[in-house]
Amino acid sequence: MTPRQIEAYQIAEASTVRGPYLAITCVFLLVALMIYFARLPEIHEPSDSKTPDTSQPRWSAVVAHPRLGKGVIAPFFYVGAQVGVASFIIRFVQHTSPGTSEKLAANYLKFHLLGFMIGRFAGSAVMKIISAPRLLSIFAAGALISILLAISTSGLAPIWAVVFIGFFHSIMFPTIFALSIKGLGSYTKRGSSLLVMSIIGGAMIPALMGYIFDASSIQRAFIVPLACYVYVLYFALRGYRPGAVDQARGTVPVGVEAR
Repeated sequence: MTPRQIEAYQIAEASTVRGPYLAITCVFLLVALMIYFARLPEIHEPSDSKTPDTSQPRWSAVVAHPRLGKGVIAPFFYVGAQVGVASFIIRFVQHTSPGTSEKLAANYLKFHLLGFMIGRFAGSAVMKIISAPRLLSIFAAGALISILLAISTSGLAPIWAVVFIGFFHSIMFPTIFALSIKGLGSYTKRGSSLLVMSIIGGAMIPALMGYIFDASSIQRAFIVPLACYVYVLYFALRGYRPGAVDQARGTVPVGVEAR
């Protein structure tokens, strides 16, 4: 296309998403106004004699909790993997199954997101009989196995493996969040803010995947979320457990682990 045709094409593409994004912006503004005018109660976390009873603890004291430090890293990798996998599904299908149209490939993204929804409801129900760390480790292992199949196989197998990853993503973030802040006492608010900020991985991990995709292949790009799931599995098996510092501070009784 000529430069003028390219410009016209880009304008036309942008105009197709203008309406939905304006609608989303209006919803965000409405929610912001509702929160601004709502009278929310002040939340005070329970503390014990060994935990400083202060409403604004120093950041260094928050970061000093080993479990929280490991927990902040886990959402960084998880959100990065979640956004990266979902963002590349259509291209992944087209490259692993040449000749597939973009519209048909988009159906696999729908299945991926449907699996996420099913997993969220199913995971919440199953968590009543299976402890949160164990269920998180099962889902992390499932995501790890699926991504290995996506990288090492061909045909329809890698495509459906990527689709199933959506199911295993479902309970990761809320479970990681709850395990990371358990027992923080007066540090809960600031610890929670660190966990929320760690979702910046959703902006960095996909960019790294795109760089590898451009330099090599899309299947090799999926090695990045593979590394992310390895860390999430580590957190589910050992990283969530309170360290000696947590026990010494009295935030978690000696011998008691998050359940």
